[in-house]
Amino acid sequence: MGRNLKDYAIISLKGVAMGAADVVPGVSGGTIAFISGIYEELIGSINQINLKLLTTLKEQGITAAWKQVNGNFLLSLLVGIGVSVLSLAKLIRHLLETQPVLIWAFFFGLVLASIIFVGKKITRWYPGTIILLIAGGVLAYFITTLTPQEAEVTYLYVFLSGALAICAMILPGISGSFILLLLGMYKPVLDAIHFRDLGIITVLMGGAVIGLLSFSRLLKWLFDHYENLTLAVLTGFILGSLNKIWPWKEVLESEMINGKLKILEERSVLPASYEGDPQLGMAIFFGLLGFGFILLLERLADQKTN
Repeated sequence: MGRNLKDYAIISLKGVAMGAADVVPGVSGGTIAFISGIYEELIGSINQINLKLLTTLKEQGITAAWKQVNGNFLLSLLVGIGVSVLSLAKLIRHLLETQPVLIWAFFFGLVLASIIFVGKKITRWYPGTIILLIAGGVLAYFITTLTPQEAEVTYLYVFLSGALAICAMILPGISGSFILLLLGMYKPVLDAIHFRDLGIITVLMGGAVIGLLSFSRLLKWLFDHYENLTLAVLTGFILGSLNKIWPWKEVLESEMINGKLKILEERSVLPASYEGDPQLGMAIFFGLLGFGFILLLERLADQKTN
């Protein structure tokens, strides 16, 4: 049964949520794609962008090529992401600056619930899945504790940074912008955009495209052949990422980047050790709100399935 206009509108709304998540450093749009039930379709659709697509375009025309790449789905999703980044980015950044504890509490509850949601998709538990879940969690946690590095900006490094950042962006639990920060490329990328350095931007985008197309193929192969193990690793990634979005932080190092204060190193602390108002009651409320939002999404998905 084909999709109707309402279905594509819902996909666009999921794109809005993905875009909003990608604006927040430490929250991955891939996590939102996963918990909203479109992750495997997204990976599969990206995987169709290959040399065979050019053959289909040449021999059967643009309509067949558009259908092969699941064009309506990708377009609906990209429209939602674009609208979100253009309209919600400023609001979310404002909330991160003015109400950091509450906005992080909301995302913490959301991601915490998503661990349960994704974990339930694992149909068979055995030593291999448990080991990979723990390994994924440890790796993601370790990444959140790394200190950003200074980097020499060469075209090769820019290309590799773009490839790694886009891979992180589509992985649940790992933020692409945070990877750029770790690689020392966050400021150079912002500078390139600000000063319209087309050389850096083009190389970065080239790396992102190559990384996305290559990594999507690997992910699709893993889902096709080792679905439970792959789900276990991704669940671990999301679990380990909770350290990055813990609402109460102590800033250890920061830097002014393009006129804005950018946190380079921080550590999680208990609410009682937090410098400032921990807003514990409101934080718990917003955490439950985020948790409940995922439960609502899951219930709506179950109703549609039934």
